Amino acid sequence: MRSALFAFALALFVPCSHAQLVFAAASLKNALDDVAALSPAKPTISYGASSALARQIENGAPAQLFISADLDWMDYLEQRKLLRAGTRRWLLGNKLVLIAPAGSAVKVEIGPGFPLAKLLGDGRLATADPNSVPAGKYTRSALEKFGVWGSVAGRLAPTENVRAALLLVARGEAPLGTVYTTDAAVEPKVRIVAVFPDGSHPAIVYPAALTAAAPASGPAADFFAFLASPAARKVFGKYGFAPLH
Repeated sequence: MRSALFAFALALFVPCSHAQLVFAAASLKNALDDVAALSPAKPTISYGASSALARQIENGAPAQLFISADLDWMDYLEQRKLLRAGTRRWLLGNKLVLIAPAGSAVKVEIGPGFPLAKLLGDGRLATADPNSVPAGKYTRSALEKFGVWGSVAGRLAPTENVRAALLLVARGEAPLGTVYTTDAAVEPKVRIVAVFPDGSHPAIVYPAALTAAAPASGPAADFFAFLASPAARKVFGKYGFAPLH
């Protein structure tokens, strides 16, 4: 009942002229806002954790285009036949990084057994929820790979999305956090301590697809096509994303 009410309420606040509602991973906000400003479609965009957005679509939210921060949540919708067949494609790539407040002097090289727990001191590691949110899931995979997950699993500050984890570190409320390279790039109050090596977690891929509720042609499809344009690729590259199309 609550999910149905949410979907109805959201629909009420989507202007008729911007019915092509885009649901996109929170880490895309700055770049995608700039891309949308260049697009003739001028879509309405709702940002959040990929997990939360996928479940909202499942419960009837009026999204016409979904951009996830991992493959799992796109698979989730595809398995439930909630995507328009044949529209799914890989859009962007990213990297996972360890961050600290800008004034922190902490240094570390990420590798097997690296002293993450010691570096936290009395603090906690800010990360998106490792049980559901893509950035948190990538973090858990990497820390398990290096054998340090057990030492910090009870010392997390889990957040609802990656931007919330970024904010905790920017405010100095957490001594360390894990976010994407692109998140760290837009927040001057944090610095990148180290980049997680390729292969330490599943490749970070942002898939995109029209939803089953979207018409085959129209503003949503036009914006989806615009995401592959040279203008859009230039914006994504400026923010540190790797275009994959």
